[in-house]
Amino acid sequence: MNTMIANTGRKCGSTPVSVRKQPRLQNTTSFSHTQPFSSRRDSLALSALPGTFLSTGVAQASEIFSTASTVVDSSSISLAVVGGLAIAGLGAVLVATDPQKRRSEQMAQTGGDESEAVKNYFNTVGFERWRKIYGETDEVNRVQLDIRNGHAKTVEKVLGWLYEEGGVEGVSVCDAGCGTGSLAVPLATRGATVSASDISAAMVGEAQKRYEEQIRWKVAPSVPPKFEAMGLESITGKYHTVTCLDVMIHYPQDRVNAMIDHLTSLCDNRLIISFAPYTIGYAVLKRIGELFPGPSKATRAYLHAESDVEAALARNGFKIVKREMTATSFYFSRLLEAVRE
Repeated sequence: MNTMIANTGRKCGSTPVSVRKQPRLQNTTSFSHTQPFSSRRDSLALSALPGTFLSTGVAQASEIFSTASTVVDSSSISLAVVGGLAIAGLGAVLVATDPQKRRSEQMAQTGGDESEAVKNYFNTVGFERWRKIYGETDEVNRVQLDIRNGHAKTVEKVLGWLYEEGGVEGVSVCDAGCGTGSLAVPLATRGATVSASDISAAMVGEAQKRYEEQIRWKVAPSVPPKFEAMGLESITGKYHTVTCLDVMIHYPQDRVNAMIDHLTSLCDNRLIISFAPYTIGYAVLKRIGELFPGPSKATRAYLHAESDVEAALARNGFKIVKREMTATSFYFSRLLEAVRE
C-alpha cells in the first residue's frame, strides 16, 4: 500500500544544519534480473548525506518514511560531506529524538496490534493520501508524484515479467495487499482470474471502483475479479501466481517471515513480492526521516535484509529466479520472483 531529509537553512529541532549544496551526480547503476543488490550502498558513512537531503524543504522531508515504502535512492543522488559542526549538531538531534516513543504511542492506540494499526491508517488519513498518490490527480507534491512514478515502475516490471512468461489469460492470481488496484485491475482486464484483497476496506472499495471505471467502455472479462477486505493471513485457496507488492514495509521481520510462509502456502507456481531492502545507507536515511514524523502520516516503516527474505522463501521450497530494483528519488523497492522448486 512508504524518507529523505532536506535543508533550506531552517533548523532541525533546535540545531541548525547548514551545508553547501553539491552538484547532482548522474546515476549509472543498473539492475538486471539476476544481479544482487549493490553492496556499494553499504559504504555510506554518517558523514556523507544525500544532496537531496541538503536541498529539499524540511516540510517535504517528512514524506519519505512517513509515506511508507519509499526512500531516497542513494545511488541516484549526489553526496555531500557535512562539516564537523554539522555532524555534531545532527548527532545531537539523533540522540535527543526518540522515535520509539512515538511508535509506542501509536501502538498503544491498538493495544499493540500492528495489523490493526495498519488497517486504521489505511482506512483513514492513509487512504486519502494513497488514493491521490496512486491516482491521476494533479493534487500531489513533487515527492508524492515521484512515489507514484516509482510504484508504477514496479507494477510495469511485474506485468512485463508475466508477459514474458506467456501472459495471464486464464491464470489464477491472488493479489495480497492490493491497495487501490494498481496491479489487480490491469491483471483482470488482461484476462487473469484475480482474487484481490487488502486489510483496508477503503482501499478495496477504491480498487473495485477503479476496475468498474476501466471496463465501462470495454468488454468485461469472462471472470470478474473478486475484491475483499481481509488481512493477508486470512486469505485462503490455491492460485497459480501470488503477488504482494509494497506491503512488507509495514511489518517487522518476524511478521514478514509469517507472511511469506502463508503466501507460499497459497501458491502453486510462483510468488512475486517487493519490499524495502536494508542497507546501511537506507537505514541512515530512514533514521533521519524519523525526525520529521508529520501529522499521523504513516505506520511504522521497516527495512528488510534481502538475505532474510530469500531464506524465508527457501524454507518454504521456493527459489528466486528474477530480481529487480526500482529506485527513484523518493521510492525504492526490491522486486523478487520466486518459483516452487
